[in-house]
Amino acid sequence: MTILVFGKTGQVARELAGHAGVTCLDRAAANLAESGACAAAIRVAQPDAVINAAAYTAVDRAEEDEVLATAINGTAPGEMARECAALGISFVSISTDYVFSGAGETAWKPEDTTGPLGAYGRSKRTGEQAISAAGGPSAILRSSWVVSAHGSNFVKTMLRLGAERDRLSIVADQIGGPTPARDIAAACLEMAGQLGDDPGKAGLYHFAGHPDASWADFAREIFAQAGISCAVEDIPSSAYPTPARRPLNSRLDCSSLAATFGISRPDWKTGLRDILNDLGETR
Repeated sequence: MTILVFGKTGQVARELAGHAGVTCLDRAAANLAESGACAAAIRVAQPDAVINAAAYTAVDRAEEDEVLATAINGTAPGEMARECAALGISFVSISTDYVFSGAGETAWKPEDTTGPLGAYGRSKRTGEQAISAAGGPSAILRSSWVVSAHGSNFVKTMLRLGAERDRLSIVADQIGGPTPARDIAAACLEMAGQLGDDPGKAGLYHFAGHPDASWADFAREIFAQAGISCAVEDIPSSAYPTPARRPLNSRLDCSSLAATFGISRPDWKTGLRDILNDLGETR
């Protein structure tokens, strides 16, 4: 099976790159902000499936750059989906918990009403709507709190700050599922294969690490596994203001993914151990 991946340097794309039959495209090969570039790349490659692992992920910067964020996260995935539908090939695109308002404490189901708090979430919701409208064997995979040994993410930030300081104040009222990029990549590959065999599995799904935790809880586990003596003080989001509002409730109900594709929520503590091993940061 040949798979064309949009994205090359991002966390999930880096994990996809090592698999047989996978070709990853960087911005030079397919500029997602350029109309027609994605469809042209798909027509040239003629793959068996396409995975969109590229995105505008600068959540705060998107507040002032929503046009570009929407072009990359909204317009481009829709173009990919339409081309895949025309060719009759499976398409999997990664979305985010930021499409929800973060209200309440109940895990969000795929069919729940969206209500993004900022530009990034709105741009991703636009992409979801465009993919759904395209039809074809397409699946949207919403995930949350992505981490890996690659790029910039919470794990690497905590390792750096924890080594420099004796105490850190970390937000404790945002709750979600830390999700290793390696597990997201594996889920996308499995979904692409199954969609090729059964287009009826197209739809919207959730995937996040288990168990749900706060950022403060996550930080404590990082320090414990890495053997870093840094105390964590729980603080509310109001004590750490950012240009873009973050959802307080990022819990995702992943039951439909398990029922349809047989993909269960990964244990993020085990995934964290693998990441720290890759970084040479375990005790």
